[in-house]
Amino acid sequence: MSDIAYVSEVRVERLGGPLRAAHLPGEEQPTVYGMHGAVAEHYGMEPGSAPSHASTIDHLVGAALG
Repeated sequence: MSDIAYVSEVRVERLGGPLRAAHLPGEEQPTVYGMHGAVAEHYGMEPGSAPSHASTIDHLVGAALG
C-alpha cells in the first residue's frame, strides 16, 4: 500500500433550505451549491422559493469534464 498523497479538508455549511456553502482549499470564498430549473422541479421546489445556484451534480460533471 502506498503512502497517502493528499487529504482534502473541505467544510460544508448548511445555509438553509437547499443552499450549502463549501469551503474548499485554495479558494478564498466558499462555493455555494443549491438547485435550479429541472433539479429544483424534481425535488418539488416552487419556482422562486430559493435563490438559484448550480447543484452539486453540476459541479461534479464540470470537474469530471475539466
